[in-house]
Amino acid sequence: MQRRNFVLAGSALFSGGIAALPASQAAQLTTIKFGQSASISGGQASYGKDVRDGIAAAFAAASKADAAKGVRYELATLDDGGVKARCANNVAQLIEGGTTAIIGLTSGAGAEACIPAIEQAQIPLLGTASGNMAIRSGNISSAYHVRAGYDLEYQRMVAYVKDFGLRRVGVVYLQDTSKANMEAMNEALSSMGIVPKVAVAIDRNSASFDEASNTLMASKLDCVLFTANAAPVAAIIEQMSAAKYPGLFYASSFAGQDLIDTLTAKQRSCIMSMVVPRPNASGVNVVAQCQRDMNAYDNRTRIGMTALEGYIAGRIAVEAARSALKAGVPVTRARMKEALAGLKADLGGYRVDFGAGTQGSRYVDLIAVDRYGRLVG
Repeated sequence: MQRRNFVLAGSALFSGGIAALPASQAAQLTTIKFGQSASISGGQASYGKDVRDGIAAAFAAASKADAAKGVRYELATLDDGGVKARCANNVAQLIEGGTTAIIGLTSGAGAEACIPAIEQAQIPLLGTASGNMAIRSGNISSAYHVRAGYDLEYQRMVAYVKDFGLRRVGVVYLQDTSKANMEAMNEALSSMGIVPKVAVAIDRNSASFDEASNTLMASKLDCVLFTANAAPVAAIIEQMSAAKYPGLFYASSFAGQDLIDTLTAKQRSCIMSMVVPRPNASGVNVVAQCQRDMNAYDNRTRIGMTALEGYIAGRIAVEAARSALKAGVPVTRARMKEALAGLKADLGGYRVDFGAGTQGSRYVDLIAVDRYGRLVG
């Protein structure tokens, strides 16, 4: 039996709102259903749970705010374990089950595999927690991207590499990554006149990364660029650091908060790209609101970059749903797509603009994570 993990965002909070409504209004309750496939188990479980919880917190807060209007935002999450085929099967199931929109997929490869079904159903795919470039093709009409793509991340990372005069570069990527992702990396490197000395493909769910680490050490590199989930990146950094590797490590946003936490526990460091504001920037409105809503949702005392990414996607979904509601119920898939097309939202320190297309933000920040977990730079 396929494992399910359903999150009914705002259900407990909303029950109080229903009790205060006249019976006629309560009977007109409008529930807008979003479906998600995420890695709730497996090597990317921490990443998947953070994205899910961020979205759910945004939905819970919005459900409470819109209770008097009889509106609730619901998230149903299915576990794919970070496996591409399971992600595709989950999304097909969610589509068949009548979900209004798909949100927060946590596997870029899985999202890529879902595109044919998404396009056929004409259902919005919103806020995939990946910079995967294959799902950003101009030929895809149903995918709306809240965060920046890997092309922008790679350009920022490689420019940093060149500024520091690092020429002997190694690249580590996932075996199942999109060809478009590798093209984006190679284009960023070639634009700076850099040819990778070695490129190593890894299995995200492998039990050992010794071979990859040994290959990278033998290549005598100035730096290593990673596009992978946290577990293999952390393992390779630990092994190479223990072997006295003198160079630098650069990780894409895909490694998420889990990499920061793991490196801090081991007192290791790296440079990392972020596609959301720093989660410790309490003076940024969207960060402060995320902290408040996460506390209300699950009493979380600290948020990380991955939960913040999910939260921002959830907020954009709510903005689109509210816009669709103005045209009257029911909120259909077509109405949600119309609401997303051209949507502009300023969440306070993070802007999303679909006016020029389906790429909503180009926000990329590059920070250094020191061995104490501090975000520097």
